[in-house]
Formats: sequence, structure tokens, C-alpha cells
Amino acid sequence: MTKKMYLIAAIILGVAALMAVAAGLGLGQPAQAAPALQTEMPRTITVVGEGVVTTRPDIAIVYMGVQVSDPDVKMATQKASEQMEALLTALKNEGIADKDIQTSYYSVYVDRPYTPAGVPGDATYQVSNSVQVTVRKLDSITDLLGVAIENGANNINNIEFKLADPSKIRSEARTKAVDNAKARAEELAKLNDVAVGQVQRISEVVDSGAYYITEQNYTAKNNGFGGGGGPISPGDVTINVQLQITYAILQ
Repeated sequence: MTKKMYLIAAIILGVAALMAVAAGLGLGQPAQAAPALQTEMPRTITVVGEGVVTTRPDIAIVYMGVQVSDPDVKMATQKASEQMEALLTALKNEGIADKDIQTSYYSVYVDRPYTPAGVPGDATYQVSNSVQVTVRKLDSITDLLGVAIENGANNINNIEFKLADPSKIRSEARTKAVDNAKARAEELAKLNDVAVGQVQRISEVVDSGAYYITEQNYTAKNNGFGGGGGPISPGDVTINVQLQITYAILQ
């Protein structure tokens, strides 16, 4: 065997030895992935509980004002101003506080009706001035409307009955909503042979939350008030609260 052949044989034996060592150490084998963590989703019941409380209102919000028209815009605004001043004075004489009177609407509008020939006619300016009045003595509201009409109010747009402070009634409605949610969750749990656990999450469904009785669109000219107001019924105020609650499920 020649020297060259000895050299080739030695190289082959060396490579074979290295491969054997690698096999013993586990080199060259595909890496094994780590076992995935098994996470179990929490078992829960989510329901929406509703609490409703109805009570009598203790204040009224009345939107009233004056509406004047005149061919001269300066005269129209002056008449509206004088008429509103008389109205405000009358309201204050009836015991309405300054803080309970707030301007809610003011506008100046020009009206140019078309003639039979199809051309714009003479301009007439319409001035409207309205205030929002908070009435805290509901048994006086009919008399107050009569006084307002007698002193220049010719536009009463809306009467809204509500609560000055609804927080106590709203808290009562929340308590009822929690009880209602618990009852619904227990009913669902019973139907599925499980039990209700601790509360996991709770949130309030936000909306208007209160429903008020309103009397709309009164005008002295069109409703025959004359020197006094018509019969007014405050009705009831309803407070509605909804809570979304998630409970744990127990076996």
C-alpha cells in the first residue's frame, strides 16, 4: 500500500470517529420543541341586571318666551326686549330666583313672502327670545303659566318634570340592578347544573337613565290659554339603571 493510500485511509477513519462522537453527544438531531403551556379559559357567566325606580318629580323645567314681528328690525327687537323684560319681572314677582332663569334661545329672522306675481314682498322681521325656567313649587305651575301669558309670554314650547337630585333614587335603582343580575345568573347556572361564584367584573351600561314626563308645544295664541294656563299633570319620573356583571362558575 502506497504512502498516499495510507493517508486517505487515515482521513476516512478520522471522519468516522468524529461522526461517532457526534452521535453520542446527540449533535445533528432535530431540536425538540418545549411543551406548550396549557392555559384554561376561566369559566364565567355574564348577565345584564336592570333596576327601575319610579317616583314623583319635584321640579319642572318650563321653556317659555316672546315672539314679535315688525317691518322694522329695530322696532321688532325693541318690542321683544320690552316684552321679555315684563315677563322676567312677573316671574321674579312670583318667587322665581335669578339662578332659575336662563336664556335658552334667541333669534332674529327676516320673512319675505312672495307676491302672486312671484317677486319677494316686503320684509317682516321675526324676533324670538326664550328662557328656561326652573319651577320648584309644582303646585303653583298652572298659576305661574297664567301669569307668564298675561305678561307677554306667547310661546311656551315645553314643560319637563324631573328630579332636582336623582342620586338617591339612582342608587336605589343600582341596588335593584345588582339583585336582578344575581337572580338571572343563578337561573342560568341552575339550567346548566353549575353554581354561581364570586363577581369577576362589573360595569354600568351608560344611557340617559331617566325618563321624564313632558308636556310640549303650548302657545297662548293657538291653545286658547287667554289669561291663564291649562291643567298640568306632573306624572312620574322613572330612573332606569343597567349593570353588566360577570360571575365565576363553580362546579
